[in-house]
Amino acid sequence: MDKNTLKKLDYYRLKDIVKTHCVSGLGEKLIDNLQPTSNIKQVKRMLNETSEGRNLLDIGYHIPLEGIFDVTNLIEKIDKGASLEASDLTMMSNFLRGCRKIKTFIKDKEGYAPTLSAYGENISDLSYIEEEINISIKGNRVDSNATKQLKKIRRNIDNCEEKIRERLEKFLKSDKNRKCIQEFFISKRNDKYTIPIKAAYKNKIEGNIIETSSKGTTVFIEPKSIDKYVTELNVLKAEESVEEYKVLATLTEMLFEREKDLKINIDVISEYDMILAKAKYSKEINGVSPKLNDYGYLNIVEGKYPLISNPVSLNVNLGEDFRSLIITGPNAGGKTVVLKTIGLLTLAIQSGFHITCRKDTEMAVFDNIYVDIGDNQSIENSLSTFSSHVKNLAYILKNSSKSTLLLFDEIGSGTEPNEGAALAIALLEKFYHKGCITVASTHYGEIKNFSYNHPDFENAAMEFKKDTLEPTYRLKVGKSGDSNALYISKKMGIENDVLEKAKEYIKNKNYDYTLVHQSKIKKKKAQEKEEDFYNYKMGDKVLLLEENESAIVYKEKDELNNIVVFYNKEFIKVNYKRVKLELPSEKLYPKGYDLNQLFTSFKERKLVKDIKRGSKKALKKIRKEIEK
Repeated sequence: MDKNTLKKLDYYRLKDIVKTHCVSGLGEKLIDNLQPTSNIKQVKRMLNETSEGRNLLDIGYHIPLEGIFDVTNLIEKIDKGASLEASDLTMMSNFLRGCRKIKTFIKDKEGYAPTLSAYGENISDLSYIEEEINISIKGNRVDSNATKQLKKIRRNIDNCEEKIRERLEKFLKSDKNRKCIQEFFISKRNDKYTIPIKAAYKNKIEGNIIETSSKGTTVFIEPKSIDKYVTELNVLKAEESVEEYKVLATLTEMLFEREKDLKINIDVISEYDMILAKAKYSKEINGVSPKLNDYGYLNIVEGKYPLISNPVSLNVNLGEDFRSLIITGPNAGGKTVVLKTIGLLTLAIQSGFHITCRKDTEMAVFDNIYVDIGDNQSIENSLSTFSSHVKNLAYILKNSSKSTLLLFDEIGSGTEPNEGAALAIALLEKFYHKGCITVASTHYGEIKNFSYNHPDFENAAMEFKKDTLEPTYRLKVGKSGDSNALYISKKMGIENDVLEKAKEYIKNKNYDYTLVHQSKIKKKKAQEKEEDFYNYKMGDKVLLLEENESAIVYKEKDELNNIVVFYNKEFIKVNYKRVKLELPSEKLYPKGYDLNQLFTSFKERKLVKDIKRGSKKALKKIRKEIEK
């Protein structure tokens, strides 16, 4: 099934709702991978499974799936040749017990659920492995009674640990050690038996420092006096690990030998979990399994959109008297919801989900469902809304067939109305000749007229309360609607003569091109008034409008209306209209101030003064500059 269709019709949201009714990850995984099927036999089988699950729920039976875990990863671990841990085996025991309970439960339910009861026969009863695990593993640990040798080893470990404790108790009671001991108890650190010793005396006690306290005031020492028993204990622990591994390996091998049966059990339990989730969802929505066909006939009676609380029921019959339905009506009137309802109910049925409708509803099973709903504008590919719609329609045109359901929202919109309507009609005609079942919404009157005159097309309208300007969201097949633009305009205060003229234009396009009477208009005479502009002079502070920064006027306006300003240590020419006066020079400088000083550096001004007073140094400098 087309992924765009599944996304646009909110199919994944519907699956998420059903998935919440699963008991384990096994059923959730199946629903995640579930896709609508076009095989009508498979659809009937899935719907029948859901109905049988619903039957069990309605009479108060619940398949005992609680406690079932997804053990797929444990089977994969066995496949790789690894031995399961004690906790893994406990989980496998729980799974086997769950399989056994489900097999027992479903065995005598063939009167209510014959198909589900038959599935139970495929579950292998591996209670002998379950028993072996329960004998050998207790509390997520290999039990001492698993083997005689393990029991003997652990008894020796207990004896050895008891001797260690006796020695340590003797150490604690010794007067010789009393002053060295921080606290008088035996502390187990890093699986070692230790005594808390004051840090100051750590070198006075023979033994191994195992750990130091966080403050450094206490060290935990394993006294040398227990070395013999520690060595013996380590050997016994190693023997224990070997014996435990033998037990774990033996149990894992038993599971490996029945791996095929385990995988079948997982598959059956997964199916039960998914089917019961569908059944619980059906009970929640009061769903039904409708009649089915594979020739494109849809008769939805009081169908409800699954993703809206308290939706308005949909009644539509399509594929018998007509194969294409054109829906018209106001914006926000529910046209898109109608398209999505038809699409999502079809996807739900083809996935084995019950739907909310009357029992006499009949649904078609399609090979493909294609939609063009919503704004498909692609920023990445720089496609406009119209272009992206056309690209989608081209793809649909290429892939559709006689067993295809097409759902188009505002077909032909997004471009010039005449061209858009013409293109939409041509496409609808082409889809019709390919044998598709089509439902399309539109505002275009041309499409509505085409549908009215076509023997295999039908119009439908969304109801609209004219008194309150509210949509009823009900579809009326056989009736064409309009956008109610004129009625809404009247309600909002547009005058009657304007509305009457609009109605006339809708009918015959006879537009009024009468000119306005000249005496009604007072024309403004073009008067060019010469504006008075400020005459900038040297020293004025101005704002350069383009740079939004200040400058000082150096030369007044020339014949081309340009002035020279000093800006960023440079003289630049700028049109006098490109500057704005900030402060005139007389407000900036005292009377008689030499304005030339604003445009020359201190060194330049000093050189001029030196030349005037006949400085030989200044003259010498000038000669050098000339020579260069």
